[in-house]
Amino acid sequence: MAGYLEPAGRALPHSDFPELNGLPRDWDEHYRHPANLESTPMPLLVEAAEWLPPGRALDLACGPGRHALYLAQLGWQVTAVDSSPVAVRLLRKSAADLPIEVHCADLERGEFPIEPEAYDLICDFLYLQRALFPAIRAGLRPGGVFIGAIRLDGSFRLEPGELRRQFADWKILYYSEGAEPGRSQQTAKIIARKE
Repeated sequence: MAGYLEPAGRALPHSDFPELNGLPRDWDEHYRHPANLESTPMPLLVEAAEWLPPGRALDLACGPGRHALYLAQLGWQVTAVDSSPVAVRLLRKSAADLPIEVHCADLERGEFPIEPEAYDLICDFLYLQRALFPAIRAGLRPGGVFIGAIRLDGSFRLEPGELRRQFADWKILYYSEGAEPGRSQQTAKIIARKE
């Protein structure tokens, strides 16, 4: 990510903040260290992928691609987007012959427009850009599913209940707020189907 979004949605450059509630200031530097690379997909995605038929998926702010790789291994055609050239390079190296189209693009600057009704699944894990919610909603085909887990604590967070309200007119298949077992980070988690 090129910057952080303040609650009003204005992007702030990394240089304004050395570190924010555990979020790296420099994502390229963060991804250069193997200790920072998570390869296990979020349990929410794993559980949902068990009952979703493969189709076309979009992984927003994908980092080095743990979710994109997982979905592609299950037969999904994945588009993965991140602004970190280091993360994108790592994903391209890991993807080998998997069906993953990787884009190095800054979502906050609108460098990757989400195509309307193009995806069967869109996932967003631990990335908050409120201005993307309408494009996420429009980007899913009827019957498509949004899977997300977004922070409820820290400087850049959702308000309690906010994620559910973003998809209130959709079929909410799963929703929870709280910490993952063994972690202190509070998140809102959702699986919502576009009707």
